[in-house]
Amino acid sequence: MTEKLTKNERRAQAREQARKMQEERQRRERLKKGLTVGGIIVAAVAIVAIVAVVIVNSIRPAGPGPENMASNGIVIGQDFVAERTAATPADAEPTPTEPRDDVVQIEIYQDYMCPVCGTFDEANRATLEQLMQTGAATVEIHPITILDRASLGTKFSTRAASAAGCVAEFAPDQFWAFNSAMYDNQPAESTAGLTNEEIIGLAQGAGIDTEGGLADCINEGRFMSWAEDATVRAGTQPLPGTDGVVADRTPTVIVNGQKYPGSPADAAGFQAFVTAAAGQQGGEPTETPAPSEG
Repeated sequence: MTEKLTKNERRAQAREQARKMQEERQRRERLKKGLTVGGIIVAAVAIVAIVAVVIVNSIRPAGPGPENMASNGIVIGQDFVAERTAATPADAEPTPTEPRDDVVQIEIYQDYMCPVCGTFDEANRATLEQLMQTGAATVEIHPITILDRASLGTKFSTRAASAAGCVAEFAPDQFWAFNSAMYDNQPAESTAGLTNEEIIGLAQGAGIDTEGGLADCINEGRFMSWAEDATVRAGTQPLPGTDGVVADRTPTVIVNGQKYPGSPADAAGFQAFVTAAAGQQGGEPTETPAPSEG
């Protein structure tokens, strides 16, 4: 038979239980606080690392542009095969893409942080892909960087444009897959954007081998100065083959030298604009193929 506790013993037992419960609560609170602070520190270290790369690149002299982007853009043709070009030497003028009369030439000046660019890609990717697959058009992607102010000091737009230059140099025929992956995972404005490691991960997910220099190129921001120079040029000088058009906002879309004036979200309107351009080029208008379902 259990011995009955006195009133004083019950009080002492209750106080001891309360003390243990209080210590457990304090332990949990310390652990929670430690995890929170640890998470903040990890995030802060990541941002500091990115900003350090940005600072180093801001004082680095301008270097050559990427291979396969002599025009400051990469031209993607039939079956998504990119045209090969030499790199533009440091401080040299880019070489405009020669006009052609056998295909429609579409140029897109874009910023990977720009939500309207994401809207244009979502609405018109299928049309662009079908035009490239059939050889009816080339698509020339010009990564520019006007939204660094929207990435909390990490200069995501410039880092992303530099990464695009790295892909153009190391894996040009997979550039379109990388471009699509960047928009499928586009960060929101007023965030730090994607880290370099996350961009490398997207490249790998798009089937690109990041060994052999590509990952290093992205991590060191090799083409950040080039991207900044290309942005200034595109936004202040008439775009080649146009009647004074400048890319001072994104997306700026040019079809056979004419600026697309419609809504980025209007897929039918863009298809009609391309069809009209093809008709003017070849004499008789040709119908732009509608994107396939799914």
